Formats: sequence, structure tokens, C-alpha cells
Amino acid sequence: MSDVIIIGGGPAGAALGCYLSKAGIRNAIFESAIHPRPHVGESLVPSTTRIFSEIGFLDTMEREKFVRKYGASWHAPENQGMFSIEFSETPQPGISQDYTYHVDRSKFDSLLLKHAESLGSDVYQGVKVTDVIFEDGYARGVKVKLGNAEVIQRARIIIDASGRNTFLGRQLKLKENDKIFNQYAVHAWFDGVNRGAGSTADHIHIYFLPVERGWAWQIPITSEITSVGVVVEREVFRSLGEGFEEFFYRHVATNRNLADAMRPSIRVNDFKAEGDYSYSMTEFTGDGFLLIGDAARFVDPIFSSGVSIALYSAKFASEQIVKAFEQQDFSKDAFFPYEQKLRKGADIWYEFIRLYYKLLPTFTFFIANKRYRLQVLQLLQGEVFDRDEIPVLEEMRNFISTAEADDDHVFRGKLTDVPIEALPDQEEL
Repeated sequence: MSDVIIIGGGPAGAALGCYLSKAGIRNAIFESAIHPRPHVGESLVPSTTRIFSEIGFLDTMEREKFVRKYGASWHAPENQGMFSIEFSETPQPGISQDYTYHVDRSKFDSLLLKHAESLGSDVYQGVKVTDVIFEDGYARGVKVKLGNAEVIQRARIIIDASGRNTFLGRQLKLKENDKIFNQYAVHAWFDGVNRGAGSTADHIHIYFLPVERGWAWQIPITSEITSVGVVVEREVFRSLGEGFEEFFYRHVATNRNLADAMRPSIRVNDFKAEGDYSYSMTEFTGDGFLLIGDAARFVDPIFSSGVSIALYSAKFASEQIVKAFEQQDFSKDAFFPYEQKLRKGADIWYEFIRLYYKLLPTFTFFIANKRYRLQVLQLLQGEVFDRDEIPVLEEMRNFISTAEADDDHVFRGKLTDVPIEALPDQEEL
């Protein structure tokens, strides 16, 4: 019998397995797929390096020679200008390198799961969890499908790390789709994309598109292969009635820099689509269970926050799980500090993203302005946890309010319809 059962072997589940094994807590990871598995989301933020160091995975990241990501660049649609930041502009506490990584997620996820297994997690791939068992209100185990039979596996704590499948969230009807964002992406990998030259060649590149909340990403996967995706509102995609290829290339043509970069490229895999980009569970914890990573919350991927939230949720969850075993208290109250901490950080990401979409493409004003640049950079590095004040977010709201109140403001016509009211006080949670 395991102390903890983890549903899902993606970054959140694998990282939690690493932390628990290092703490001497027996854990089993049930992953329905067989790794390596395809997965979108190929760029990381620098704060993930702390987690890699803590679980002993950083050497693997270096050994596997994932493309190093030193910064980010933005391209406006109206001209060929580019605004860039380098992570080295402001050092991060506890991080000794000035870069993070672009990754092939199928390879990255597989390596991280193998690392969890090497530290002591019992990993079962190709084994699907079909139900979480509750007794006296507490999660006490799971049913797993083995061939034609269902087998019950028991544990003191059940973790939903099932990603965007949100297994336990669906079982308990906890999922709420975002009321503001309903983005849709079409993406593929390409050979021969012109990434430019110099220090920005291996940046993540974001291209603004002249459509409501539209943008495109360019992420180097290897020295030859580049991931490129176009993101718009789902209703925009539906209204056009186009196939993936026609939709993709028509929007690529609307940004001169992106069109130039894509001109010599050759697509090397099929176009894929992603939707349901923003949602949250009404509860992240309960008696005998916790939700982590995308199974708890997923925010729009514009700033590559997904893996960072997944890894930090694993770290914070492990801390509460260790305390729960020390105190033999597996109640919702015992786990709730984890929920508060994760919500607070994820809410900062969400607020930043919401203001970004409101400002798009005038966001480059904040990148170029020395008054705001380093604060924006801290957010882009993933420094959203254990922070009580983010002054630049209030500055963004004030900037927007000023522009909306003045019909003659130079940026008045460039603001989108995204609501910008402040987030609720964390004390209200």
C-alpha cells in the first residue's frame, strides 16, 4: 500500500513524486499514457530552475542539451520592430544561471517521470484510473483498470495530477471555465524557420496579430525544428469556417516579421488544435485529496506559465503532505494552506495575463519603459509566489484607466475589451 497515490505522470505528478520520495513518503504514480507522449507547451520560465535543483533534475536538463532560452521578444503587426528582454538583466534569488529551456515536451515529461521513478516512486504507465473512492467523506483510494478487470488501490492521500483531463475535478463537478478567456490555438513544428541572428535567435518570440486577442508563438525545439502556433478567440476561429492550414497561414501573413520568418520553412508534422485554455477548480483540496498542476488550474499560455505552476504546485503540495503525515491529519483544513498559496501565485499570473491582453499590443510600452521593465521581467521569470505586492500591475491598471478616460489618448483605440477590475483580496479565500 502506498502512502500517496498520484493520478497522472506529467510534470506536476512526477515532480510531486520526486519530493515525496526524497521525504521518505511512499508514493505511486498511475499514468494512463505510455511515455513518451505528444504534448504542447514547449517553453519554460526561469523559476522552474529552482525546482529542478531541489529535486536533482537540473543535471539531466543540461545533459540532454535542451535549447537554452535566454529571453523573450515581441513583434508588433504594423511594422518590423522588435522589443526584447534578457533574463540576465535581473538576477533571481537561488538561481545561478541566466537562462531556462525550450523543451520537446514528450522528451521532457518522459525524463522527469523516469527521474521520479529513480528516486523511489512506483510508476505505472498505461494504467488508467477510473474512479476515486470516498469513504466517510474522505478520499481513500482509486480504481485502476488492468486489462478487463478493475482493481482497488488504497492510500492515505489521493492526488489529482491528471492535467487538463481534470479527472477528480470532473468527478466532483469542481470545474469552472474562465468567463473572460476562451482561446483557441492551431500549431505545428517546422524546419527552416528564420529565427534571425544574434542573442535573440533562441528567444521565445511572440507576434501580435491584428485580430482581437490574437498572437502567435515561435519556440525553438532543436537547432533545426521550431514550434509555431497561432492563438485567437475560439469564436474568431469558428466564424471563419476555415481548415487548420488555411487559418494558420492567413494569420501568419498578418504580421510582417512572422511572415518573413516562416517564408523558408517546411512543416514537419500535422497541424494540431488546442482549446479550453483557461479554467479553475472551485476547490483545490478536500478531505484526503489535493489537486495540483493543470488539474487545479490552467491559465492562458501566453507567458509559458503552465509548467512553472505545475512544478510549484508539486513543491507546495509536498510541504503540506509532509506535515499531514507528521500530524496524522489528512483533512481539508490541513491541506488548505497549499490551496491559498497556489491560488495566490496563479492569480498573479492570471492578473498579469489579463492586463497584457487588455494592453495588447501596447504592452511593448511597458517593456521599453525603464520604470517598469525590471518589474515586468520578474513576472516573466515566474517570480509570482511568496510575493504580496506587484506594483507594476497597479501601474498597468492606472495606465489603462487613463487611456480609457481620454478619447484623444494615443493608445485609446488599441485597448481590448478585457475587464481589468482588481482580483479579490486573498484574505477572502
